[in-house]
Amino acid sequence: MAGLDSFIASHASGHGAIVVLLLAFALGLRHASDPDHLVAVSTLVADTRGRAARVAGGLGAAWGAGHATTLLAFGLPVLLFRSYLPHVVEQSAEAAIGAIIILLAARLLIRWRRGAYHLHAHTHGNAGGAHVHAHSHARSTRHQHAHVVRTPRQAFGIGLVHGTAGSAGVAVLLLAAIPSTELACAALVLLVVGCALSMTLLSAGVGHVMATAGSRSQLPRIVPVLGSAALAFGTWYLIVALQAL
Repeated sequence: MAGLDSFIASHASGHGAIVVLLLAFALGLRHASDPDHLVAVSTLVADTRGRAARVAGGLGAAWGAGHATTLLAFGLPVLLFRSYLPHVVEQSAEAAIGAIIILLAARLLIRWRRGAYHLHAHTHGNAGGAHVHAHSHARSTRHQHAHVVRTPRQAFGIGLVHGTAGSAGVAVLLLAAIPSTELACAALVLLVVGCALSMTLLSAGVGHVMATAGSRSQLPRIVPVLGSAALAFGTWYLIVALQAL
């Protein structure tokens, strides 16, 4: 994806401030399509167990906010003082991303193995009408269970780590090539806004797909495939990052 980032940034050269800012926003929108982001958001949203896109979108927004926080914290010093992260710090963040993806995938597979994605219509006593969502009967055959979902705080923490990694650093370095420091800083703000927005929309979209009746019925088959693919990707990502240290 770095080639696409360079292509977008190169079209800002020699143009006015409006064009530069618009292209920085486009750079942020594209950033959520990085493979590590796609894998992380897929495993994150899958663990909502088929709940509404609104919940998935909230997790994506928290993830994007964490990503934006780190990117601003490390990006502004680069643009203002030309102060760069040490290589070991950047690669350690990459390794942490690989480890997080492995943990998310492992958690997904363990819950699947324990029957956490069992699916049929049921009621919760006087708590409302019949509804359908994935849940476990591993400990009890009854339907009295908590609707536990990964919290926005956890998603925010994952975003904080993602914001330190290499693909985000590439975007900052591209903005550093803008001659005006003030314009570069404004472009960085728009980049992180676009990035947070795209992460929210991506998560909501994945959540919406997984919340449809057809996808819910396929959850017991989808989850092991998704978890295994994410586990393999996370392992590869971690090994590459450790080799680069």
